[in-house]
Amino acid sequence: MTTSARPIDARRPRAGFTLAEVLIASALSAFVLAAVLSSFVFLGRTGFRTSGLSELEAEVRRGLETFAEEARLARDMRWNSAQSVTFTLPAGSPATTVTYAYDPDPRSATYQAFYRVVGDAASTAPRTALIRQLASDFTFKRYKLETASGTGNVAANDTETKQLQIVLRAQRTSGAIAATDQSISSARYILRNKRVSN
Repeated sequence: MTTSARPIDARRPRAGFTLAEVLIASALSAFVLAAVLSSFVFLGRTGFRTSGLSELEAEVRRGLETFAEEARLARDMRWNSAQSVTFTLPAGSPATTVTYAYDPDPRSATYQAFYRVVGDAASTAPRTALIRQLASDFTFKRYKLETASGTGNVAANDTETKQLQIVLRAQRTSGAIAATDQSISSARYILRNKRVSN
């Protein structure tokens, strides 16, 4: 058995990568991976914020529709504060009086919520949270039906109040993702069945 050894050609390059090539390829791969991951995180956050905003708008719309329905039906209104009003509903309604208010009490189950409760402002009936996670600058505004000049129709008392408006700021937060925040001024709801002095 004979073996023939071939001479090694010094001019022929050897197969494989040099250390410099491996380091450059690793650095480029790390940059590409970092770009892909940051894009993924950005898209995830954007998706969450869009989802939060959509959820927030749906909740606000439902809450304001509930309020508008009973405001238009009310035959009388009592202004408890800039954050609380009580409606007297017509006979035959499921409830005689309902109160809509903002809850600033951190010990309450409806904390920072716009809620509805059957009865007056002191009612102990269960509250229904209509819109949650509101800022403390929530307020009701009241207006007369109209004035001779067409401006400055802010109502000073319950007797002349014919329109109500809600101004609120709602937000959604989650972990390290920036808050989704939205300021809302509702339409002016006309108390159709309420008689006024102006």
